[in-house]
Amino acid sequence: MKKILQFAFAITAASSAFAAQPLLSPADLQAQAKAPQVRIIDIREPKAYAESHIPGAVSAPYGQWRGPASNPGDLPALPQLTQLVQSLGLNPDSHAVVVSSGADTTDFGSAARVYWTLKVLGVQQLSVLNGGMQAWASAKLPQDNVVPQITASKFTPTLDKRYIATRDEVAEKVKSGNALLVDARPAAFFQGETKHAAAKQAGTLKGAVNVEHSRWFAPGSTAMMSVPEAQKAAASTPLGKQPETETVAFCNTGHWAATNWFAQSEVLGQKNVKLYAGSMVDWTQDASHLPMDNVPGRMQQLKSLFK
Repeated sequence: MKKILQFAFAITAASSAFAAQPLLSPADLQAQAKAPQVRIIDIREPKAYAESHIPGAVSAPYGQWRGPASNPGDLPALPQLTQLVQSLGLNPDSHAVVVSSGADTTDFGSAARVYWTLKVLGVQQLSVLNGGMQAWASAKLPQDNVVPQITASKFTPTLDKRYIATRDEVAEKVKSGNALLVDARPAAFFQGETKHAAAKQAGTLKGAVNVEHSRWFAPGSTAMMSVPEAQKAAASTPLGKQPETETVAFCNTGHWAATNWFAQSEVLGQKNVKLYAGSMVDWTQDASHLPMDNVPGRMQQLKSLFK
């Protein structure tokens, strides 16, 4: 019995050791890149990928993971996403590592959004290259322009709705007040001073609080904070004061909000954190004029036309 328990413990420890970490440094990724289950997904524009990329990386530009221009935060249809993940050779047990440019903190949102999408689709082992290609290049690690030959998978994903907040669900939470609604946008958007071009109204969800996506990065850095640093960054916000409360992250189109979702769910390990993918563009397109705060008055709207 003792030997059986020791063996079981060893298996558990080994599984933990090989569990994918949400954030990988360039050195971490280099050490794991050749493992057979690892698939490096470069979400930069095709031109940047063609010039040079991490050896073995496949190209899947960010636009392929987004909705139409009228509502870009929307998830693409499941058949479209299924075709995409199959073309990348992904399976539920693949270790997918998402690589963006690392140009700035806004860019991190693209990696976080693709990570979230893959998690929703049922890919179990996921990571983001922290700092993106900029960090990889700064570490002087190998790059090439070879396009790998990928065998398509037969993975048929279903949507894991534990991580998704729909418009109807958000409307219910606005009405009941039983969730923390977190606006990841810069203050000017939250205060209704400006809006996304596709949004029909400036302002924010009724009852929302503002925790900007940039909070999770040290000044001048494009790499997300470590767990202890993120804990400190969250401590003075509603996210730190109400860590057990169900949270809905949103922004304009589910991009900046994906960074907040990632920080809360994957870095801080908070439970019951959802992303409202369509966010304010989707919310303001509802014909019933759903409840909002910080909506500018008529005079403010007229003034904004002449700025």
